[in-house]
Amino acid sequence: MNKYDAIIIGSGHNGLTTGCYLAKAGYQVLVLERDTTIGGAVRTETMFESPGNPNGFRMDVGSSVHIMIHQTGIIEELELEKYGLEYIDMDPIMSYPVPTGKGVIHFWKDVERTLESISKVAPEDVKNYKEFIEFWGKINKGVLRSFMTVPKTGNIIAEMTKAQIRDGSMFKKGEQASGLQKILSSYGKVVDDAFESPYMKAAILWFAAQSGPLPDHSATGDFAGWQSMLHQSGAKHPRGGSGMLTQAMKNLIEALGGKVVANKPIKKILVENGQAIGVQTDEGEEFRADIIVSNAHVQTTMLKLVGREHLEDSMFKKVQNINVGNGFGMVIRCAVEELPEYTAAPGDSHIHNGIQLMAPSVQYMNNAIGDYMKKLPPEKPAVLAMTFSKIDPDVAKDGKHTMFVWAQWHPYELVNGLHWDDIREREAQKIYDVVVDYAPNMKDKLIDWYIQSPLDIERKHGLLRGNVMHVEMSFDQMFMFRPIPEMSRYETPIKNLYLSSASCHPGGGVFGAAGYNAASVILKKSKKKLFS
Repeated sequence: MNKYDAIIIGSGHNGLTTGCYLAKAGYQVLVLERDTTIGGAVRTETMFESPGNPNGFRMDVGSSVHIMIHQTGIIEELELEKYGLEYIDMDPIMSYPVPTGKGVIHFWKDVERTLESISKVAPEDVKNYKEFIEFWGKINKGVLRSFMTVPKTGNIIAEMTKAQIRDGSMFKKGEQASGLQKILSSYGKVVDDAFESPYMKAAILWFAAQSGPLPDHSATGDFAGWQSMLHQSGAKHPRGGSGMLTQAMKNLIEALGGKVVANKPIKKILVENGQAIGVQTDEGEEFRADIIVSNAHVQTTMLKLVGREHLEDSMFKKVQNINVGNGFGMVIRCAVEELPEYTAAPGDSHIHNGIQLMAPSVQYMNNAIGDYMKKLPPEKPAVLAMTFSKIDPDVAKDGKHTMFVWAQWHPYELVNGLHWDDIREREAQKIYDVVVDYAPNMKDKLIDWYIQSPLDIERKHGLLRGNVMHVEMSFDQMFMFRPIPEMSRYETPIKNLYLSSASCHPGGGVFGAAGYNAASVILKKSKKKLFS
């Protein structure tokens, strides 16, 4: 009764993506989730019910903004709209309110509309932004294709070369060397070189920083360059909350005869003669399958669920030495009385459609990074706010609102005897106070909040050391190096055990590419197409 074709460990969106494609190919799929709510780091929970507000608030507890997945075709191929998924466009995608004085830069999906907005605050950068988008747009056509294929040595270069042949030269004649230098440069330098206005520099740098590495890390230039792709796909929010994506995937798997079961934490992966044959839950229940797919963190999978006894010492050490980093950021999920009224943009009817970027200057961010490097929380955090109740009334009723505020450069490991359980509320208040600095009307407008420090993120989602990207997105841990070269093709040293999480190529964010690529590897080995 407990035998399946494939077992997926964890119900994050990458694991469910793999499960959906396997189910579409005729596999009997079982997904086992350790938490009481499915979805991993793409889930929505109802909170803060009260007699005066019996409906509560629909609060995302992981990723919220969906950008990358809309560049993959996964949503359309799986026809997830048939299973309860409805997207709402976020347009403008993001906005940068000027920290002092009046003015706001709106980044719309439409490039011309974006240029018009830039002209009102930073006219010196209208031409610069247009050239920036054109330059990186050509490059990223090839990069995107490489993200949607199983990595191998030279893959990224090959895809970029194909794009150059197909779409014309990536670089203008005589500019090949300088163009390549940009790609291998740090995103901090790329932004500083590309723009003149301090507001444009701060806005683009802060959005680029969401990928993780610090602005001075080499070969990260495209973290800024990916801005060009926003004008291709835009950004979207699922009606009812981010978790509606994973709920739709669950519905698809179940409609095809599979099962998605919550509250089933896995104690270990069953291995016999070097081959994965099933899993055992914390309660001792066993499930068997020909294929085991782990959507958990690579270190959790190999060091804990598989265990040292099934790995060679050299392999165990390689996985142990993967650079997970020292935290990433923290977030406060707020139920509030009203939406922020930004001093820079009074009465602006568009600013709450997308992300609101609050990082006053590059130096301000450097100061926060300086604190992070000392293993201290930032004295003044850089933040971005998301107010989805403006475009989605399903997440908050009775005239109230949701406001999620993400802040970055919060170390997991602290110095001076500090512990996150002791300082989480103090640091959360710092984050809220930044919003008040930009929008004074928000003072005393907090109804309740759900705080997620780096330690809370680790506990809630199994994201080790609070890194929401699983492992650092530095170049030495990307493409064929992610998570280690020996496992970069979603296979492990344990036969029939596969990886599908953000620990794998191409990394984190609401993307689905890792899950898609893992499914393609599994189906190729069984000689089935992605759709049979």
